[in-house]
Amino acid sequence: MIRRFGESVKTGQRYTLRPGAYGILMRDGRILLTHQSAPVPEFQLPGGGIDPGEGAITALHREVFEETGWSIARPIRIGAFRRFTYMPEYDLWAEKLCMVYAARPVSRRGPPSEPGHQAVWMAPETAVKALGNDGDRHFLQRFLQNASRKAKSRGNLASRATTWG
Repeated sequence: MIRRFGESVKTGQRYTLRPGAYGILMRDGRILLTHQSAPVPEFQLPGGGIDPGEGAITALHREVFEETGWSIARPIRIGAFRRFTYMPEYDLWAEKLCMVYAARPVSRRGPPSEPGHQAVWMAPETAVKALGNDGDRHFLQRFLQNASRKAKSRGNLASRATTWG
């Protein structure tokens, strides 16, 4: 079962399934988010809806580029969550199936092409607090915890190797 975040399902409301792909993008110790100015200003993980006939990875590359102007490499799926929400820009009650990937930002190819979006780099702790929905926040926190554990493990192995040598 896929974990749900956000608003409860409204009894009697019909929802349209809207799958999407979203990226946790870390480079040089900072997180790349997108700031969407409308309909409600908020920081988000870059990403969005998967178009009909499009795969999730292709959508992730497209959406990250449209919202941030950055190209990415090596996306790895780290999980998924559901959100039931009203999307005023589409006049749509949606069951958003959000697939979350970790990927490496490679290069800035230009400004965001999607109107009302701005690429913003933040310190990890600031990014967690700034995110506008609980699902994005949960997956970024989990990603950062795993990255911290891996870094500590590598540090322990390196210190043992020097004392064993």
